[in-house]
Amino acid sequence: MFWQSQGGGPWGSGPRGGGPWGGGNGGGPGTPRGRGPQPPDFEELLRRGQDRFRRVLPQGGFGGGRRWIFLIPIAVVVLWLASGIYTVDPDEVGVVLRFGAYDRTTGPGLNYHLPSPIEWVLKPSVTRVNRTEIGYRNAEGPRAGATRQVPEEALMLTGDENIVDINFTVFWVIKDAKAYLFNIRAPDATVKSAAESAMREVIGETQIAQALAEGRGKIETDTHSLLQGILDDYGAGIEVTQLQLLKVDPPGPVIDAFRDVQRALADRERLRNEAEAYRNDIVPRARGDAARIKQEAEAYRQEIIARATGDADRFTSVYRAFKAAQDVTLQRLYLETMEEILKNGNKVIIDKSAQGGSGVLPYLPLPALGIGGAAAGAPAQGNASGASPSAAGVGQSPAQQSATSPLPPAHGR
Repeated sequence: MFWQSQGGGPWGSGPRGGGPWGGGNGGGPGTPRGRGPQPPDFEELLRRGQDRFRRVLPQGGFGGGRRWIFLIPIAVVVLWLASGIYTVDPDEVGVVLRFGAYDRTTGPGLNYHLPSPIEWVLKPSVTRVNRTEIGYRNAEGPRAGATRQVPEEALMLTGDENIVDINFTVFWVIKDAKAYLFNIRAPDATVKSAAESAMREVIGETQIAQALAEGRGKIETDTHSLLQGILDDYGAGIEVTQLQLLKVDPPGPVIDAFRDVQRALADRERLRNEAEAYRNDIVPRARGDAARIKQEAEAYRQEIIARATGDADRFTSVYRAFKAAQDVTLQRLYLETMEEILKNGNKVIIDKSAQGGSGVLPYLPLPALGIGGAAAGAPAQGNASGASPSAAGVGQSPAQQSATSPLPPAHGR
């Protein structure tokens, strides 16, 4: 180096090869031995700097050096203009600012903007899926995978005034780079605050039983829609791709008591369902029986009415016939009445006119004669004296014959 050719460091060497402040053990000429370092000689330093600058300049005198000096600003300007060349990755967009204000958006590839401080470029990633955790935080570094709860974010009040512990994650991407960079100051904090507010609003309108069971899908959908609406109202340029519920549980100190309550509610619901099933079985059956009894009563009423009407009509017709011919009608009524009385009784015909002669009582068992017609040609059984059946009725008066013999009905005669 230049100072190596001078026999020392860049500042030269003292009489004994010391540093810039003089010799080591001995001082310079006129310096007392054993004194400390001396201040530098600024004139000597300036002279040596001028000599070194002259050696760097090309040979050719003062005129050639002046031309070379004029090339330095040109090179500086070229380098300044070349600093505006920039590249945009495939997952990014370039947002060019001119004096701090938005000017244009450029796509992936090699692009150019006016050098700074006129223009500069911001390159946000528009395809990366960002993740915002609410109610918990995942540890990073050596403890990766561990989870830390954040109770002030996770505890929320339900519609039936119960407290639930909720952890959920919001996944989002940038859909408008200009709005994302200029309309909101802290995107992550904005998304977290808006998501927490939307979740608290939805949970505040939901019963705890639904939040813990079948209502989780509805909670995710409603919160996603509400959060996207809030971010659109802000003009944040953010699109929520997914909202995922990770945990919906009662608070830790009361979770055992809450589970007991839930079991009791489940038992109550089961018993209610059993009672409902029993009611659904008994009530239709009772209604069917009631309808059947009502229909039977209606049929009986119609039967009685029809029978009474028929009897009244029959009595009226008999009365009319009696008015027309009293003797015939009386005889007919008498015969029909005797027929009705004697048709189911045992009938025996006795001829009283034959009792005085031989002491033989003629007997004719009419019911036995009518059974099957088997004894039509055989002698009559049961005759005390063995008299033939032909003897029966001999000398019988007409009144006795009409009183004991079966007569056909008078209807239709």
